[in-house]
Amino acid sequence: MALTKETVLDKVEFLEDGSVQVRRATYVLEDGVRIAGPMYQRSAYTPGDDIALEHPTVRALAPVVWTPEVIAAAQARKQAREQREPRSK
Repeated sequence: MALTKETVLDKVEFLEDGSVQVRRATYVLEDGVRIAGPMYQRSAYTPGDDIALEHPTVRALAPVVWTPEVIAAAQARKQAREQREPRSK
């Protein structure tokens, strides 16, 4: 009886603002048969974020959606938010 763990890319969603949400599903297998799961882990990225360590599918899709205009708009939203909510010291 060999127990192993399998993690797969379960879902990739691009939102209207260009943000990407990634969901992975982890399963426990006994002799290659799923016996538990899925257990989910999620990540979210803003246009222009570093995704170098992300799944190859995400690395391939993000540049298609993350045009220079989409990245500039995301940076503008971030700057506007930071001006409204200055960091406390």
